[in-house]
Amino acid sequence: MKDKQTRPPDKDLRSFSSLLKHLYSLRDESAIEGMARYGIVSQRVYGISAPTLRATAKQIGQDHGLARKLWTTGIHDARALATLIDDPVLVTESQMECWAADFDNWAVCDVCCGHLFDKAPFAWKKAVEWSRRKEEFVKRAGFVLMAQLAVHDKQTGDREFLRFFSLIKREARDERNLVKKAVNWALRQIGKRSLSLNRAAIRIAREIRKIDAPSARWIAADGLRELQSATVQRRLHRKHKGG
Repeated sequence: MKDKQTRPPDKDLRSFSSLLKHLYSLRDESAIEGMARYGIVSQRVYGISAPTLRATAKQIGQDHGLARKLWTTGIHDARALATLIDDPVLVTESQMECWAADFDNWAVCDVCCGHLFDKAPFAWKKAVEWSRRKEEFVKRAGFVLMAQLAVHDKQTGDREFLRFFSLIKREARDERNLVKKAVNWALRQIGKRSLSLNRAAIRIAREIRKIDAPSARWIAADGLRELQSATVQRRLHRKHKGG
């Protein structure tokens, strides 16, 4: 018998009702328990693996309308799939706000920001705006967007990324674990983008280290450890020299 996580679907996955039935057929109770141990908790979770969701998304292709329907179900796995099949060009600012308000765990926040929102027309605007918000997952989304833009946006110059450093420093006092980890992530990813941004990131990390807050000291220490590492420095110097 084939594993239900890998068996091919027997219905049209572009049909909303058929797709929901297919997703339910992949429900895995043991995986749900494992996800909960890692803080991936939602009102409705099926426990579908990331590779299976990616394979399903590949079969469906881009479908903005279907993605929006999937999101309305409130099912964690359906929402993750929605972020994989939506068309970022069609994502509106209103949609970004509505979906961010629905974030209820770090996983759906991160997959949404890393696979969809970072490619949407309003990504840079929302990264700045959300970094100021009070809601834990919305604020996290702001910094996850910064980190993902640093990795995926190949066209924007260093100058635009420099403005994120003041936001990173400002929010380094936030003691919430999911927020401080995202702030740290943004610092490290921007600082690994180029040699000039690395130097700027090290400077801001040293400033953050002086802030009298446990979260700030952790963000600075962890960030400096990677940003100043021999591995990162060798890679950035080779890149700077065109090697």
